Amino acid sequence: FLHHHSFSCSLAQSLSLTDNTMPANFAGHWKLEKSEHFDSFLEEMNVGLLKRKAAKLVSSEHIIKQEGDNMDVNVVATGQKGKHQVYTVGGSFTESEINGEEAEVSTCWEGDCIMEKHKTPSLEYTLKRELQDDNTMVLHLESPKGTKARRIYKKVE
Repeated sequence: FLHHHSFSCSLAQSLSLTDNTMPANFAGHWKLEKSEHFDSFLEEMNVGLLKRKAAKLVSSEHIIKQEGDNMDVNVVATGQKGKHQVYTVGGSFTESEINGEEAEVSTCWEGDCIMEKHKTPSLEYTLKRELQDDNTMVLHLESPKGTKARRIYKKVE
């Protein structure tokens, strides 16, 4: 009953975590260093010009506490309402998106990365959280049309 690999994390993947492999540890204080193609990504998410310009100027920080699959992510952004996400990888949570819509966010491990699928009434996109090395965390965003953006964070402490 296990067939083609789709986004929904397969049973085989969730079982593979029990063989003593620890998932990646994202705990720490991360500060946005640079963004690539973020403007194009926002444009495809129907975010208006003013909000896109503002998003470029915003400094973003992620303060993450993690115990195994349990994530506590505090997103702090200058001049904007931040957000606080508490979830278990493999489960889902809701949050409001930059376009103002409520999103249902489903999560799973994909290797050492955490995959998030954001679904609002009007669009869907994916976000992959990856540790490039001990001091670098990369958020890979992909819009419904396939535009790929990267947000690169450096560890502050």
